[in-house]
Amino acid sequence: MKPIALATIAALIAVGARAQQNQGVVVYSRVVQMQIRFSESNDGMENVLPKTRSDKFELSFANNASLWKQMEPEEQDDVMAGGGGGGGFQVRMIGAGADDIMYSNFDASRRVELRELGTKKYIVEDSIRRMGWKLSEETKTILGHVCRKATSQRIGTRMMMSMENGQMERKEVSDTSNIVAWFTTTIPVSSGPGEYQGQLPGLILEIDVNNGRTVYKALEIKQKVDVAVIKEPKGAKKLTPAEFNKERDKMLEEMSRNSGPGRTIRISN
Repeated sequence: MKPIALATIAALIAVGARAQQNQGVVVYSRVVQMQIRFSESNDGMENVLPKTRSDKFELSFANNASLWKQMEPEEQDDVMAGGGGGGGFQVRMIGAGADDIMYSNFDASRRVELRELGTKKYIVEDSIRRMGWKLSEETKTILGHVCRKATSQRIGTRMMMSMENGQMERKEVSDTSNIVAWFTTTIPVSSGPGEYQGQLPGLILEIDVNNGRTVYKALEIKQKVDVAVIKEPKGAKKLTPAEFNKERDKMLEEMSRNSGPGRTIRISN
């Protein structure tokens, strides 16, 4: 009985040590299914435009706060070309700004983002709004951590891109998102990928939005973190989320107007 008892105690100590992890770094992958509609005459664009967009992000967390940022791409985005008869086009994939970050303070329920638009940078501040979640008893193991399933629904709007007569148009449409999250209480930090901060009683390691339209997956979890980098961004003009969206839409409209006959279509995150 003595060896069994010692093994049991060792296992409990190991579990307890893991449950105490309240700081670290998580690397996530994100895969987005591109939502673009075409008219019948599209110069073969449906064969050129990518069907998915993949990238990686890093989440640092400590002291009940987190910092989310996109990682440097492993390869430069390609420029794809097509069309003919003087009506050629280019498609360039554009990710988030190199300096874009999202800082979240869970004690104060605040989120502060540094966002880049062209050559300008802005500070966008908002509160953290908790979504309504339904917890399930279903579990699965991700990177050695037992995770519990949670589901939610978010009703809002999203931008739909359409191609009509060679022109890319953006239109805001109603959108209902069905979200499945997998979170672990062995890392009792209310954080996760992207905007899913302050949501559940444990770190979210996987998110699936609308059955694969957007999927975040944790690839690696590190216990060491540079706590000094988890700080609120400063030094840029402050905008509300609504004001920032107006500035973004204005910039995209200008890009569309200036694209001309040999147009460049830019698809951003």
